[in-house]
Amino acid sequence: MFSGIVNAIGTVARVDAIDMGCCLRVSTGALRLDAVQIGDSISVNGVCLTVIALHADAFDADVSVESLDRTTLGELHSGDPANLELALTLAQPLGGHLVTGHIDGVAEIVSTAQQGTSRRLKLMAPAELGRYIASKGSVAIDGVSLTVNAVDGSGFEVMIVPHTLESTIISDYRDGTRVNIEVDMIARYLERILQYTDASTNSEGAK
Repeated sequence: MFSGIVNAIGTVARVDAIDMGCCLRVSTGALRLDAVQIGDSISVNGVCLTVIALHADAFDADVSVESLDRTTLGELHSGDPANLELALTLAQPLGGHLVTGHIDGVAEIVSTAQQGTSRRLKLMAPAELGRYIASKGSVAIDGVSLTVNAVDGSGFEVMIVPHTLESTIISDYRDGTRVNIEVDMIARYLERILQYTDASTNSEGAK
């Protein structure tokens, strides 16, 4: 579990193809790995990955075919920057929102516009995810917890403040950039509860 508050910007050091996936080595930059152990989780551009090897200032993680198909990790190359976040502990404040690191899909940046010191981003999400994105709700973009400012069908807008621009890879976004998105888990659970309730009601009514 993560909070959507990026700890540091890392760099992809190497990408090695393996059977049914790939192995990433990520240099962690300012992110310290002192407390990280083999088997721990680290979010890379919003994707929860398991550490399989540790180095002085880097870690290795396997990426499955499922993750490559559902996220942008398969588009990464050596030298690319990446948002990094260590797994959340109960002793830490929840500065963003609860983020699982299980990506729902890939959205595309439609436009960017500077507004004062902040930057407004317009994105287009996959059609099937639009119903989970609500104005003033939460969404994670490449692992960054953001508030949705406006919604139009499957399109939505977010505002990026200067600190977030400086502390994440969002400053590199351009029109057409593809990003990982994770919708608010509450929306998904609420939908499931309503589906189950409707099914139960229909079943009772058919008796």
